[in-house]
Amino acid sequence: MQNQAKTIGSRIKAAREEAGMSQMDLAKILGFESATAISLIESAERKITVENLDKIATAFNRHVRFFLGEEEKRTVDIAVALRADKDLSKPDRDAILRFVELAKQRNKNDA
Repeated sequence: MQNQAKTIGSRIKAAREEAGMSQMDLAKILGFESATAISLIESAERKITVENLDKIATAFNRHVRFFLGEEEKRTVDIAVALRADKDLSKPDRDAILRFVELAKQRNKNDA
């Protein structure tokens, strides 16, 4: 059980640092008054509740499984990415989406 607490703590720390967030920033999200609680969680000296782990997952846009040590597949919503690209015309975006769907179908048929 201690091993899992270490995994959770190290994953929380990694996600927090990747997001450029301080321990105090994360503490505020969880409703803690000081960064000490986050420090203790990250060092596996304090257990974390399921509710707080869920809040952390939401804050970092990660699945809870990531914090439990499982690898996660970070997928990109192609439709959202294409909408964000203002240099593509709507017909070009639609053509790219059709191509992606065609590639998906081809991969399913090859499997």
